[in-house]
Amino acid sequence: MRFNVLAATALVGATMAGAAFAEVESQEPIKLTLHDWSGQLLTTTIMGKVLSEAGYNVEYVQADYIAQFAGLKSGDLHVAMEIWDTTGREAMDEAVATGNVVNMGETGMTSIEEWWYPAYMEETCPGLPDWEALNDCAREFSTPETAPMGRYLGGPVTWGGFDEERVEALEMDFEVVHAGTDAALFAELESAYQRKAPIVLWIYAPHWAPAKYEGSFVEFPPYTAECYDDPAWGSNPDMAYDCGKPTGPIWKVAWSGVVEKWPGAAKAVEAFDINNEDMGAMVADVDLNGKSVDEVADAWLAGNKDVWSAWIAD
Repeated sequence: MRFNVLAATALVGATMAGAAFAEVESQEPIKLTLHDWSGQLLTTTIMGKVLSEAGYNVEYVQADYIAQFAGLKSGDLHVAMEIWDTTGREAMDEAVATGNVVNMGETGMTSIEEWWYPAYMEETCPGLPDWEALNDCAREFSTPETAPMGRYLGGPVTWGGFDEERVEALEMDFEVVHAGTDAALFAELESAYQRKAPIVLWIYAPHWAPAKYEGSFVEFPPYTAECYDDPAWGSNPDMAYDCGKPTGPIWKVAWSGVVEKWPGAAKAVEAFDINNEDMGAMVADVDLNGKSVDEVADAWLAGNKDVWSAWIAD
């Protein structure tokens, strides 16, 4: 999840201009949420530009990834383009159960978010990627601030993920330290990788990092719903989260009123579909090649007109 501050700042609160087609049901703004990683900014910007092309009035609103569900339930926010099965499924299911939020289907992307280490650490810590081998090598992953505990560099706190709970439930000799931003997370990985310094951190896909850096995801006990819901499940009979994170689709959600107020827009959001490969390439263009979110989104739209035109076709 990469964050382009200048691009996000330019987008926040912006209203996309588009020719008002006769079939557009309302010119009240459709509020799309923006978060703090480049992929989400791209999916949201692409969706916003397509809706604008269809004549809708689109407004972008910066929102916390999990806390946004309060706004979606109340109707103060309208569409969220990326809810990851790995970290947002519980919040999404709770919101949908209220009847005030609807699941708009998959984005076409499949997610993984898990602990990851560079391949060079396998020389220092034989037995990786097994999580128990990692725990046996905790000292090798320590920093002056965490010693003798190992350090796990997590994503920003707002991403969720239950890493503190996982460490406690599995009785791992690690301290969770959260990166302040998406950019800081990957800047630290780049620095460590260049120096072959010890590091284990949150990596996710779709993203460019698993392709750029050689390494592996840590293998925890496989995720099941019972692991998160039933403390009796798993190796720790008293605590939940004694397993890895789930993998699965990246979803789109909306305030339930969107379907009635802007049915054409709701149809377009449901039709939105982008694959991991395309998204990874776009995120790399923003994060590694220095292009703006707008520039990359426009390039995708120009090269895929037949795709997105179908989203807004009658």
